[in-house]
Amino acid sequence: MTAEARPTSAGPIDPAVLEDLVVAYRILADQGVLDAYGHVSVRHPADPKRYLLARNLAPELVTAADIMEFDLDSNPVDPQGRRVFLERFLHGEIYKARADVNAIVHSHSPSVVPFGVTGHAFRPIFHMSGFLWPGVPNFDIRKETGAFTDMLVRDRKIGRALAKVLGDRPMALMRGHGNVVVAPDLKLAVYRAVFTEVNARLQLQAKMLGGPITFLDPEEGRKAEATNNTQIDRPWELWKRKAMAKR
Repeated sequence: MTAEARPTSAGPIDPAVLEDLVVAYRILADQGVLDAYGHVSVRHPADPKRYLLARNLAPELVTAADIMEFDLDSNPVDPQGRRVFLERFLHGEIYKARADVNAIVHSHSPSVVPFGVTGHAFRPIFHMSGFLWPGVPNFDIRKETGAFTDMLVRDRKIGRALAKVLGDRPMALMRGHGNVVVAPDLKLAVYRAVFTEVNARLQLQAKMLGGPITFLDPEEGRKAEATNNTQIDRPWELWKRKAMAKR
């Protein structure tokens, strides 16, 4: 893309927004959701047609200076020679499809991966994961592209396909890859990403015990989610203190 064709910036960004995005990367790394891979984005607070995402860098190393601005076609506004994530397209296409989404986490959260390849439904097993009550779809890239790929959401077409499978739900599995979690704000997205991983561990443990599992009923999930959404600052402040103490 030529400099003339690059999108224009939505304007200055509040340093507090950048700091929160950095904190989100650090928390998710500290909680074992992200490792050397994965990424978090937020919609630009001044323009819904822009989003903020770090440059191609391990999550635990991200600083405010590494945050870049993109349009919804996932073109960087001011790349300055910085390397960008191949899978940035999943962010842009989900933001296009979901006006209610203002933050996205893509991870290879390890306990979640088995659910994308075994056919076992991923369901809320305890109240902290009540947000999973609408059901969890599984994005199979091979079915969407009709071909074998490297499993990455590396263009807008695949990003649109993922956004379509996600639909109006808060989370989707990605077969043989990982998952994507969305939310109306960054703190809630981080909460959901962490408890997606925790729910997977607990569901695997319950399965190992044998016998039927009593999952949350959708109505229980809705009520638990409504209560938990009033308490998001509590885990955020705890996780933030732990993660940022390691800087």
